[in-house]
Amino acid sequence: MKDSALAHMPSGVFTANSAWLVCAVIAYNLTRAAGLLAAGPFGKARTGTIRRKLIHVPARIASSARKIGLHLPEAWPWQTAWEQLFTAVHAPPTAA
Repeated sequence: MKDSALAHMPSGVFTANSAWLVCAVIAYNLTRAAGLLAAGPFGKARTGTIRRKLIHVPARIASSARKIGLHLPEAWPWQTAWEQLFTAVHAPPTAA
């Protein structure tokens, strides 16, 4: 967690440190879960690597025919891992 929010501690106020630590742990757990869902080398990657390669995506949002689309960069080396993470999080709804 030294790559993220813990680099900003301590602030000198106990309640502020407590809230910052709780938010840092939540962000750490969500980032690690995203790395496990993306699989491959991201299963054991540090949170800074996951954030740099999967979360900070240089993409363009476009809308057409009332649908929103995401244009990922061409020849992006982590596209398959990102798409695997996206389909795991946004799976199509099941039929009733």
